[in-house]
Amino acid sequence: MKLFTVQEANDLLLVIRPKLEKIKSQYARTTRLRESAKSAAKAATDSGGGGMESGTHYVKSLYEIGKITTELHELGIQLKDYSRGLIDFPCLRDNRIVLLCWQLGEDEQIEWWHEVEAGFEGRQPI
Repeated sequence: MKLFTVQEANDLLLVIRPKLEKIKSQYARTTRLRESAKSAAKAATDSGGGGMESGTHYVKSLYEIGKITTELHELGIQLKDYSRGLIDFPCLRDNRIVLLCWQLGEDEQIEWWHEVEAGFEGRQPI
């Protein structure tokens, strides 16, 4: 597990923000198309047919989400919520691992952290 300093995490925000915006956009698209995809899958199972008008867009969106999620994971960043662009950076604080917490729409700097078990509701100011 990669551990970040607050400065390292802040420095990555410039690179990460556009990726999170893209994930948020693609996730919204897949959410809109999800019912059509379920119907197409059911039709394929029931009758051997299937397909959907926006199938290519749906698959491309899923691919982009997966690709960017993998990129974030490889950097050591934990993606917690696709629709909010919520991420955590593991960090060593007072000799224990905690999570630096940031989401789209917040300031340019990370201002929050929380215990690993506490989650978003347990956020505390840095």
